[in-house]
Amino acid sequence: MTATFTLSAFGDEIAPDLEEQLQTLNALNVGRLDLRGAWGKNVLRMDDDDLEQVVKLCNAHHIQVACLGSPIGKSPITEPIEYEIGNLTRIFQVGEVVGCRRVRLFSFYPPDTSTNEHYDDYVEEAVARLAKLTEMAEREGFVLLLENEKGIVTDTLARCEAVIKAINRPALRFLWDSANFVQVGEERVVERGWPMVGEFIGYVHVKDAVLADGHVVPAGEGDGQLPLLLTHLKEAGYQGVLALEPHLKIAGHSTGFSGAEGMRIAVTALRKVMAETGCVETR
Repeated sequence: MTATFTLSAFGDEIAPDLEEQLQTLNALNVGRLDLRGAWGKNVLRMDDDDLEQVVKLCNAHHIQVACLGSPIGKSPITEPIEYEIGNLTRIFQVGEVVGCRRVRLFSFYPPDTSTNEHYDDYVEEAVARLAKLTEMAEREGFVLLLENEKGIVTDTLARCEAVIKAINRPALRFLWDSANFVQVGEERVVERGWPMVGEFIGYVHVKDAVLADGHVVPAGEGDGQLPLLLTHLKEAGYQGVLALEPHLKIAGHSTGFSGAEGMRIAVTALRKVMAETGCVETR
């Protein structure tokens, strides 16, 4: 099977205004958008008028929404699951309007995030909660993408493997982010991580980071082993998206910012790694 690599990007890393986001993506020849925010609103909080404008502008710029960058699962694991069930129900409505059936989500915050030494205690509860959300996605024909992230249960390779394998359903795939792994101290992350979760990868966020201090850099310039990751994906016949989330100016708790020039740098760096590893971009 020939691998396909389609580029997308988090538009709110470029500018708050959606039209400016889309103009920049057109200039960079990136045909997909990860819709996390526009006009100061998270995708989960956009009303029907906002969504109508999203559809209108995306159609005008010939750009498709590749993934809904929801914050679902970035909530306390002690909070009633009904809160996120309600959010997921709304995100499904958003997806229907904008024509996207992929939803990014997370695995919840333990009560104490000052250290992750006790996070193993919450794996079972995270699995139970994510299994309920996965069942909802199965019924509605959506795919949930579980991202590894600092401060949540699935921050390390071992816990990502434990959760994704415990659920093991087609409606829940793993969303790989090398930089996030590096920032929690994971070394040789692809070399070690591919045998653990490689078969479950359904989406990739592209940013890199330096192990020494965790600062974010363009693809291939840090310790995230992006060339090795793309090589493995190519050899496995990956059919999917590489979504740029550069965080080159601001790497915030729930968002990031790079500006138009930062996004250009990030896209150029990714395409360089793709060329070096023989990965062919499709649009």
